[in-house]
Amino acid sequence: MGRQNHSFLFKQFAIQQDQCAMKVGTDGILLGAWVNVPENAQILDIGTGTGILALMLAQRSQKSTTTQIDAVEIDDAAYRQAQDNMQNSPWGDRIKIYHARIQGFAVTCHQQYDLIISNPPFFEKAYKALATSRTLARHSDSLLQTDILHIASRLLKQSGHLAVIYPTDLAHKFLHQAQAFDLWCDRQVNIKPRLDSPIKRIALELSKTKFPLQETTLTIEKSKHIYTEDYISLVKDFYLNL
Repeated sequence: MGRQNHSFLFKQFAIQQDQCAMKVGTDGILLGAWVNVPENAQILDIGTGTGILALMLAQRSQKSTTTQIDAVEIDDAAYRQAQDNMQNSPWGDRIKIYHARIQGFAVTCHQQYDLIISNPPFFEKAYKALATSRTLARHSDSLLQTDILHIASRLLKQSGHLAVIYPTDLAHKFLHQAQAFDLWCDRQVNIKPRLDSPIKRIALELSKTKFPLQETTLTIEKSKHIYTEDYISLVKDFYLNL
């Protein structure tokens, strides 16, 4: 849907990704399209990678003229490529990228955020790739679930939200651990690849206040390459051919 060699073309921006260990994928696009984006918000994108989430949120908030997005990336090559992607987009003046370890960034950060978002690494016990950048991008050693929760508890405004996406088992683990940080889920979407598939991913929004949970299920495909109306409705503002 817009992939050309080392680039990925969307309706309003392009992602160059040849220097990034983790390429544009369905998880990030679903999270960026699904999350609630407050008007005139301060947003933090943890582990921005290609910059896809920051750019999607910039597109979605382009009518909110004071929205500002801080993006943090630990890997040098990914940081430089994300920086280029952001500068070449229509919203380069509203996104600031930091080359830093998020744990260190959070210690010195004095900003409070309306939304903190992350498509985090999750291959906790899987075989680790030899390439260091891919290891950082894919494995949770550099960004534990408790790191994300600690950062969110410290940097979220009282009315702010934390949004993440995980495989099903790790999503449940994340929800359990979140309680120790007084963070509570109020939106949850269970994602199925096809109608007859089990739930493979769960996207979550958590806040510091307990609200009634809004839980939904999203199916991506009716059959191979035949997308459901719900999925098309969610991502059509981004994909070229929808």
